[in-house]
Amino acid sequence: MSELDVEAVDEIDAPTGIEAAEYVLYGGKGGVGKTTCAAATALASARDGTATLVVSTDPAHSLSDTLNADIPATPTQIREEIPLYAAEIDPEAAVGDGPLGVDGDAFGGMGDLLGGEGMMGGAGTEGDDPISGEDGLLGGSMPGADEAAAMRLLLDYVDDDRFDRVVIDTAPTGHTLRLLELPETMDSMVGKILQLRERFSGMMDNLTGMFGGDDDDVDAEAGIEDLRELSDRIEHLRSILQDPRRTDFRIVMVPEELSVVESERLLGRLAEFDIPVGTVVVNRVMQDPSEVLGEDVDIPGPNHDDCEFCARRWQVQQDALARSQDMFRGHDVRRVPLFAEEVRGERLLAVVAACLD
Repeated sequence: MSELDVEAVDEIDAPTGIEAAEYVLYGGKGGVGKTTCAAATALASARDGTATLVVSTDPAHSLSDTLNADIPATPTQIREEIPLYAAEIDPEAAVGDGPLGVDGDAFGGMGDLLGGEGMMGGAGTEGDDPISGEDGLLGGSMPGADEAAAMRLLLDYVDDDRFDRVVIDTAPTGHTLRLLELPETMDSMVGKILQLRERFSGMMDNLTGMFGGDDDDVDAEAGIEDLRELSDRIEHLRSILQDPRRTDFRIVMVPEELSVVESERLLGRLAEFDIPVGTVVVNRVMQDPSEVLGEDVDIPGPNHDDCEFCARRWQVQQDALARSQDMFRGHDVRRVPLFAEEVRGERLLAVVAACLD
């Protein structure tokens, strides 16, 4: 094949627009390429004028590197020529001072009295949480605090009228599943808070009478109401995720045995939450890019004939690919080749988008 027969990467017709739901989520084991797929999808989506927001809830924050742009924690347009917006959520920064990331004290002042340097807690150390801290009444950190804070911000973007499509690069599998479990977790937390307030209500009434004022009761009611509101909003998001007309959850994996098993587990867990999976992306396939794309491109591919390592790895991948094809029968399975260079910037992201199209 001569050079005239080879289409330059820069001349590949990058997908303009995509046929996808209002919300596209990429999930899977850490390090399989979810960020790359999300960035490629968002770029393609915005190219036809669709206002698209790509959000990363992964603490690793590789979205900035992939898109070659400084991405803040709030949605910001990162391309002047197309309506592409991006945000990287920092769960730790979003947690805030209150339990589960809500402002105020849902315990109505009990936190200061039941631990730390309060009347019942002894000396304590700075930063101790008498309720959810290691020595607190609930014993250890409250489940899902960073996930709840990230979800609270994510909910704001999901309901934002500025965007026609939201593409989400989720955290690794375990974190994603914990997000989906948060409504039940938070209902449990609210119940425990109410039990604690009732148990200590007599003591709090006496203390209020001694020192005057009822601000703690106001703070308590406001804090509990915040928790309930957050739980309701997360339940709203879960209902969106369960609607195949609005959401396309895409599992990303690599053609290796452990990744296939992890993806099967994720598919099963998502089914437990009634969240449909439409697409499975097999990334980093040691196959010639031209074979994957169905057109000749001048992207270096593996040499299975002269490279023994490439040939062996390809055999391992073929076994995993065969299993994944059987396992995910009925789903749209897409392949993305392993590139010789790191996927950064629009040049190779356009190729990835073409593979996903």
